[in-house]
Amino acid sequence: MTVMTSAAERPLGWRQPAIIVGCGCLIAILTFGPRSGLGFFLTPLSAAHGWGRDVFALALAIQNLLWGVGQPFAGAIADRFGTVRVLSGGAILYALGLVWMAFASSPAELQLSAGALIGFGLAGCSFNIVLSAFGKLVPPDWRLLALGAGTAAGSFGQFLFSPLGVLLIDVYGWQTTLVLFGGLMLLVLPLSLMLATPGAASATSTQPGPSQQSLRQALAEAFGHRSYVLLVLGFFTCGFQLAFITVHLPAYLIDRGLSAQIGGWTLAIIGLCNIVGSLSAGWLGSRMPKRYLLSLIYFARAMAVLIFILLPPTVASTFAFGAAMGLLWLSTVPPTSALVALMFGTRWLAMLYGFAFFSHQVGGFLGVLLGGVVFERTGSYDAVWWLSVIFGLLSAVINLPIVERPITRIAPAPA
Repeated sequence: MTVMTSAAERPLGWRQPAIIVGCGCLIAILTFGPRSGLGFFLTPLSAAHGWGRDVFALALAIQNLLWGVGQPFAGAIADRFGTVRVLSGGAILYALGLVWMAFASSPAELQLSAGALIGFGLAGCSFNIVLSAFGKLVPPDWRLLALGAGTAAGSFGQFLFSPLGVLLIDVYGWQTTLVLFGGLMLLVLPLSLMLATPGAASATSTQPGPSQQSLRQALAEAFGHRSYVLLVLGFFTCGFQLAFITVHLPAYLIDRGLSAQIGGWTLAIIGLCNIVGSLSAGWLGSRMPKRYLLSLIYFARAMAVLIFILLPPTVASTFAFGAAMGLLWLSTVPPTSALVALMFGTRWLAMLYGFAFFSHQVGGFLGVLLGGVVFERTGSYDAVWWLSVIFGLLSAVINLPIVERPITRIAPAPA
């Protein structure tokens, strides 16, 4: 057996872990914030063009799906050539998509801008690529803390941009707000330089075994591993619940007699509480079995949704739901990404986590799309809320059999 040296174990010069984590967290704030507030554009954009909610829902469903489709490819490029070009390219696509979305005049243009461009842009510059860079750059004793901090930063972006989006829409209009959000994406370009990682030619695996494992070998190994498959399947529920709530909760609350501002503050509460939840998940993940932590999170989410839909709609119950969901919102990400790194090492971490995230985004695609379609056909979101409960319970069970240990690889015998 031969244990190889990881990038995180090599000296980084002036780029100390705190600087890397700080810049990565700023990128996560900037990229996750506007995306999490797109639900506030559903009502004004649809009213301006005379479209049903299913048109907007389809565009954001495409966004979620293409974000997932693009994630493994963005991860593979980052693993092979480094993260800077992936983060920069993604930010440019994201910015173009937001600006085009502001002036889209047909459903097709909305699907191309809000759907395709923003979806592929997120695949390149979202917190998933940031987390994989953390996994490669920071020392092992920083890893879980960095993963939790990066996830919490995305949540702070949601907390910041949800009320900001509502305010800007009220003051400047929804089109100007989208253009302003697009301009902010360009700040990712200089920040990405702080997260530069070595390409595959100089990167080495933290796992025992051949140092030159190919992409195809890494995929075959991962999808032949039962625990990885279970992890990927369970992550589907996370995407379904989060995407449905992010896009449709503001409209759902308006339908129940509450104001758009309540929706904005609810998503802000989710983002604020998720800072605590994500950091706590990173801390708990190093002190208890990660599979149990994931199972507990999915079960608690199912219970939170169940209680919310059974209670009468009030400001207090809505804010309480936001706080509960916030603690559980992205808390699945640190243990999920840590399990991938534990099982397979960091050589192909961005790509392998990208495939897990693809499952997450397939769930997000269905959650957003079903929300729009079911509402247009029944006038209610009830069926999708109940699906969220069922999927949460199923994922709580699916994660329990995961085995938490590095995969065994046999190094070739020396000549």
